[in-house]
Amino acid sequence: MTAYVLVNVKVKDSARYEGYKRLAERAVERHGGRYLVRGGETMTLEGGWQADRVVVLEFPTLEHIKTFYESADYAAAREQRAGSAEMKMIAVAGL
Repeated sequence: MTAYVLVNVKVKDSARYEGYKRLAERAVERHGGRYLVRGGETMTLEGGWQADRVVVLEFPTLEHIKTFYESADYAAAREQRAGSAEMKMIAVAGL
């Protein structure tokens, strides 16, 4: 069943975050994922949610997401990101 990663990112150091983005993109592709949303314009419809940078990834399954997240290549991306952004990330199974 298709699964998604939903991310809200507050970027603090744009230059360092660019390095993370390059490494993360390679890791996502290696693990069967693809970007559906990557920092586009947002519009709040209800509630007080003030989104920062929103990213949505699609993977074949939740297991693919787990393998991606725990991989050495994504660990390198997270290390590059350290101190450059505050990230909130969840995985959710699709219909």
